[in-house]
Amino acid sequence: MLKILFITAVLLGVATGQRFVPTNERAPIVPREFRAAWVACVYNIDWPSRKGAGAATQKAELIAILDRLASMKMNAIIFQVRPNADAVYQSNYEPWSHWISGSQGRSPGYDPLAYCIQQAHARGIEVHAWFNPFRALPNKELTTASNHVVRTRPSVIRNFKSSLWMDPSSSFTQKRALSVILDVVKRYDVDGVHIDDYFYPYPDVDKQGRAKQVFPDGKSPASRRVAVDGFVKRMYSSVKSMKPWVRVGISPFGIWRPGVPAGTTANIDAFHHLSADSRKWLQKGWCDYLSPQLYWRINSEQSFSRLLDWWRSQGSRPVWPGIASARINSTDDPGRPASEILNQVSLTRSIGKNYVGHVFWSMKSLMKNRGGVSRALVKNFYQEPSLVPPMPWVSQKLPATPSVNAAGSGGNVSIAWNAIPGCQKYAVQTRQGQIWRMSTVTAGTKLTLSGVPDAIAVSAVDRNGNTSPPRVLTRQ
Repeated sequence: MLKILFITAVLLGVATGQRFVPTNERAPIVPREFRAAWVACVYNIDWPSRKGAGAATQKAELIAILDRLASMKMNAIIFQVRPNADAVYQSNYEPWSHWISGSQGRSPGYDPLAYCIQQAHARGIEVHAWFNPFRALPNKELTTASNHVVRTRPSVIRNFKSSLWMDPSSSFTQKRALSVILDVVKRYDVDGVHIDDYFYPYPDVDKQGRAKQVFPDGKSPASRRVAVDGFVKRMYSSVKSMKPWVRVGISPFGIWRPGVPAGTTANIDAFHHLSADSRKWLQKGWCDYLSPQLYWRINSEQSFSRLLDWWRSQGSRPVWPGIASARINSTDDPGRPASEILNQVSLTRSIGKNYVGHVFWSMKSLMKNRGGVSRALVKNFYQEPSLVPPMPWVSQKLPATPSVNAAGSGGNVSIAWNAIPGCQKYAVQTRQGQIWRMSTVTAGTKLTLSGVPDAIAVSAVDRNGNTSPPRVLTRQ
């Protein structure tokens, strides 16, 4: 009887009080992968569901998006903040976007970018502010506010097809775009700046690949490329001078030039038609990541795998391709199964040597779980969280290792550590038997775990994505 009582007391001790002590045990390297989705407000593609929806509705819809990203263990949102020389935030340069408030220049009653940052960071999700640098209006018939650029600077506005553009080679246009971007970087706690593929607008082309429309600026394609190159270079250096940890991402058309790599066909020549020498930007290091829009199937003339392999061999910076989950069972690509997307995600992990990652076009397809893609991603690829990769070309200085205390009680474990300067995120790894699992804690220095692991490791993560050596404790 006494022996039974002793065993019971020991078991109760395990359940109600566990000590953890420092150890020399090594924790595994934390997993790294950029997992993001574009959220477009232009034409209300992803958010909000309709222009002029009230602030409460818009906030609820944005929370639903962020909750879906968090539940899928994704770690970044690429949030459109300047679709057409307007603002999805409080700007002193440009009017409120009508895609948000319903009328250009009218406040939606809150600051969507500030709200997005607050809510995303609370979920451990990075916010990359997405700008269109040169487009004035996607449809020239749209009503503009009195302070919109088409009214304040008509001399730089160019008509092209049904849209209006600020002349990209104009010093005013470039200065305005850069001022807008730096204003956001300065005033908002964004994690990244992102520009898309609209440098010069897409023309219609004939069967020989010749443009049917010519951008009305009187300049040669070569001089246009010089202008765009200059803007990209200045944007990168300016953002880095202000806040080095803010990532600069660019999302060009997925094919640099027709026939490159060999066997690739394309009607659009982005180098010539759009004045986008995106290969140069990657090679020169004028971005922290490139997300070419590789929206085609693996087995096609615009092969996803062949293009990804080519892009990732062009420079040392990460290439995180755009993947078209929106084309699952779509009119754009009839019959495309969700398995095509899963296979592409798998290839982003196996092709090339740089840090892995990918971006989905667009969030709506993940919200709708088109073809079961969201469930399949969680089941097959996103079983645990992943940190956004670091930027060793910006900084290789590791943050300090935190001091950690942990104690178990009532079947739970409470973990506490000291805050490390410059760190807003911590990676907490736990081992049960031989299996390690990771979770992330944003801005906090406490965590309560359900269950009692055999070992605990805590690392600090700085704004550049660098992680400290972990402090490892084992159960005594």
